[in-house]
Amino acid sequence: MVIPPAEHEREEARPQKASPLLRLALPVLLLVIWEIAAILLDNEFILPRIGSVLSILLHPAADILGSGSLISNGLISLERVLIGFFIATLIAIPLGIGMGRNDMVHTLFDPVIQMFRPIPPLAWVPLSLAWFKIGLSSMVFIIALGGFFPILLNTIDGVRSVRKTWIEAATTLGASEKGILMRVVLPGAAPTIWTGLRVGFGICWMCVVAAEMMPGTNSGIGYLIMTSYNWGQVQVIIAGMIVIGIIGLGVDSLFKFVEKRRFSWRELDR
Repeated sequence: MVIPPAEHEREEARPQKASPLLRLALPVLLLVIWEIAAILLDNEFILPRIGSVLSILLHPAADILGSGSLISNGLISLERVLIGFFIATLIAIPLGIGMGRNDMVHTLFDPVIQMFRPIPPLAWVPLSLAWFKIGLSSMVFIIALGGFFPILLNTIDGVRSVRKTWIEAATTLGASEKGILMRVVLPGAAPTIWTGLRVGFGICWMCVVAAEMMPGTNSGIGYLIMTSYNWGQVQVIIAGMIVIGIIGLGVDSLFKFVEKRRFSWRELDR
């Protein structure tokens, strides 16, 4: 006879949450290593001290090398990412729904998608410059291309992973194809699609920095980092990298917050 575990044993079996101090341990350790390494190297061009980077981060509205401030360039980069992300979403989600629901559509588009998917977005930079010239259009093309495939593939996977019993039940009750799509398929696939949006935005954010390093760009965090490199201002480069990480972390936290609030039922369904 199997004896059920006591209440205190079940409590001990539950995974414990990490304390806030434990979460700070690794970042603090990395900062200490950084500062010690900077002191030993004693070369600002290779690795600046933490204080020199903080002096830039604590004045985010100050102009840097005549190229704008951290705030202004960060907002410009974020605007470009949002445009490219919106375009990628506008194309990828409808196509993903069609490929997930219709085998003929999937057979038609899948070979082309699988052929282009492994190509890194940055490999398209020369073509984007040839097609769209230097400017916003070429950057948005690279950004949208980076976010397109994760959104598309997660949409297809989400649509195809909806339980067949749900669809069969809706069909039995007389639901139309449109009704099944709007009331069964999309709600059931929404958590996976949201994951695709989260991953897609992260890749878009990575692509914008590289896109802003293209010739002819005169604004954005990527441009600021490249200009700082040309002037030998490594502390500005690191400050720009930190701003990239902070903005990316903030947006990702927003995605996770919405996921927790809107799609908590998925945990109960597992």
